[in-house]
Amino acid sequence: MSIVKRLEKEVVRPVLRWARPAKRVVLGGIAIDYKAELDGGGIEFGQEFIPFLRSRGMPVQRRAFEWCSGPAFIGFSLLGNGLCETLCLADINPAAVASCRNTVRQNHLENRVSVYQSNNLRSLPEGEKWGLVVSNPPHFIDQYEGDIRAHDPGWNIHREFFSTIHGHLEDDGVIVLQENNRGSTVETFREMIDFAGLEIVFTYGDKPTLTAKSEFFFMGIVKKGVTAPAWAR
Repeated sequence: MSIVKRLEKEVVRPVLRWARPAKRVVLGGIAIDYKAELDGGGIEFGQEFIPFLRSRGMPVQRRAFEWCSGPAFIGFSLLGNGLCETLCLADINPAAVASCRNTVRQNHLENRVSVYQSNNLRSLPEGEKWGLVVSNPPHFIDQYEGDIRAHDPGWNIHREFFSTIHGHLEDDGVIVLQENNRGSTVETFREMIDFAGLEIVFTYGDKPTLTAKSEFFFMGIVKKGVTAPAWAR
């Protein structure tokens, strides 16, 4: 690659992207200003969490956590729609964290929302405990290399999450992940979930093999050996 093309790719294009004006969306009465480059699908298919959790009769959660939050379209939507009382957010990308903090400030949510910049769960306080964990995490092991919104090399991001979530998950807590059948199936994750002392208690919308186009599915996970709450059985 020539120096000119490299400069265009690595300098000019990123500057032009970030020079674009921010967009705004209102979810459950919460206004979110965000850059399009931060959206990993939470504003679109990620909003399926709301009707899905309601359809299962999930009661209001005391505290929820959005893993790999980006601008936290899912988390803020849960809060705004009354599905949780308080919210914890974390992302590795400082721009996404700044976006979340801006939303908290603009909507006067300082007493209800905590935001952390963290590589997976590494920088989260030990005292953070959640009854509900949601995420639209990176969906592909072999595509979109370099795009942290979509690429999980070796499924290592998922694997580390499963192995470190125990101390933060309430005993009756439930993890609900939204995955993409174009990049994975339930069986992709079953062994790593089991190895981490967790178990899958429900799935919805999944296919047994990879699909040619994006088809999203939900996967519910709890600590192994506990009785899952009624809504997650």
